[in-house]
Amino acid sequence: MEKGWILPYLKENAKLFSLVILLGIVTVFSAAFLMFTSGFLISKAATRPENLLLIYVPIVAVRTFGILRAVSRYSEKLLGHHIILKVLSHMRTRLYETIEPRILKEGARIKTGDLLGVMAEDIEYLQDVYVKTIFPSVIGIFLYAVTIGLLGSFSWAFAGLMAIYGAILVVLFPLVSLLVTRKNVAKLKSCRSSHYSTLTDGVVGMGDWLFSRHQKSFIKNVEKEDAEICKKERHRSSFFSYRNFAAQCVVAIMVLSMLVWAGNQSLDGQISHTLIAAFVLILFPLTEAFLPLSDAVSELPGYEDSLTRLKEVSLEKPSEEEHIMKSVWKNSHLRCEKVSYQTKEGQWILKNINLDLPQGTKLAIIGPSGSGKTTLLKLIKGITSPSEGRVTIDGVVTSQFKGDNLSSVLNQQPHLFNTSVLNNIRLGKPSASDEEVYEAAKSVQLHDFIVSLPEGYQTSMHEAGMRFSGGERQRIALARILLQDTPVVLLDEPTVGLDPRTEQALLSTIFRVLEKNTIVWVTHHLVGMKSMDDIAFMQDGEIVMEGKHDELLLASDRYRRLYELDTPFQIENFHVTDKMIG
Repeated sequence: MEKGWILPYLKENAKLFSLVILLGIVTVFSAAFLMFTSGFLISKAATRPENLLLIYVPIVAVRTFGILRAVSRYSEKLLGHHIILKVLSHMRTRLYETIEPRILKEGARIKTGDLLGVMAEDIEYLQDVYVKTIFPSVIGIFLYAVTIGLLGSFSWAFAGLMAIYGAILVVLFPLVSLLVTRKNVAKLKSCRSSHYSTLTDGVVGMGDWLFSRHQKSFIKNVEKEDAEICKKERHRSSFFSYRNFAAQCVVAIMVLSMLVWAGNQSLDGQISHTLIAAFVLILFPLTEAFLPLSDAVSELPGYEDSLTRLKEVSLEKPSEEEHIMKSVWKNSHLRCEKVSYQTKEGQWILKNINLDLPQGTKLAIIGPSGSGKTTLLKLIKGITSPSEGRVTIDGVVTSQFKGDNLSSVLNQQPHLFNTSVLNNIRLGKPSASDEEVYEAAKSVQLHDFIVSLPEGYQTSMHEAGMRFSGGERQRIALARILLQDTPVVLLDEPTVGLDPRTEQALLSTIFRVLEKNTIVWVTHHLVGMKSMDDIAFMQDGEIVMEGKHDELLLASDRYRRLYELDTPFQIENFHVTDKMIG
């Protein structure tokens, strides 16, 4: 997809857009000739023709144009909305795919309120580019040119006069509207964006507002912003009302001019007197096609503002060169070289962390809460960049790729959606076939269980996966990770909240299916340490102990005491098979 949020979609759907415009032109022409034949029919019928056959053809024409107008209008709306929904779907998908890799990156200037404004306001607003601007503009300008050309076949002098009147509707009013509303629209969208941010901050910090007893000031501020938005909208509506009134006055002048001209033409014998009403009535549907042009152009500043905001919050996906570099990650070598991390407030969370993990290494990181374990995972994932030192995979800094296709995370509560089991697993690889999903489920010893459900893989997970137990939810998330097929897997205490038997079964499955992957496991428990190639104990942002399980048992009294406290029933001698599913 080319860069940009308008032209790429126009090029991609050029044929369908052209068909919509053609249907729109047919609709206006049908309406115009419906009025023309109706005017002629009324005038002809008023002359009391001796034979009904003299007005039979106009009657048929009225029915034909009436049906054609309705059919073409319906087809235009149906096809137009189909295309717009398709384009919006692609826009939302593209926006999510470009934002998601960096949305959690600390220091990224993407606030929740701004993101909500882009998703709820700007993406939706851009559909008006096609519906309210492109389609009406092309149709209106085309009909303007054709109308003046047809009128010129009768009288070029009168056609020139009507061209001036039409230019007021097609050119002058839209230009004035653009100049007047440019600042107003930008300010209005800015106010709405600020309002989104205020409301978001208020909802997220609701507890703080209540505890500080400043909720009234918050509500007052929200109401003030809301009143300011309403005020700007009223000013904008007032301008539109005056402009529309002026446009209707121009239409009235055009109708009177047409009436005078057609009357004179009839007196001179140039046209039949039965065509006077026809020429006058045909103006109404044609001018209706000119009037939307002012509104169409008035929206341009809003589109510009939306496009600017989209460019600010969205980031293009990695280049082809980056994807080529990712192909070597199957034999990844993870290194943390003198890594330190400092918060904006100046607090050092990590201090001089050094790790060297060849492909397939299993590292357990233990330590008390607040020791920096989760921050280290963020650095490895590429969500955050270190303040000092660097984290690399085969020499490539992880934050350069925002963790995309580099590492997967299995945390305490993996998010499962209210859709089928099949779709939840397939999230790891949207292009995966059903057979690939089945194989992933078999690898985590979950296939037979899923098949035994009433609807099999089509069984709904319910919201947050509440239909399934904790162990089952973790296995579904693990199957999703297998489909992602990343060389590094980060485990952020995935067994928290599980009973010992389920915990052992899940760990057994994890270490079996991820045998060839590099594993970095953050945990408070020491169960399963015998399966680790290396164990790092962190405290106050530093690694204070490191080594293999047996080495630490012999060399460190502290580690031995912790292990004895955490495994009082000698769980290390309790062997669990993969069939023990939580």
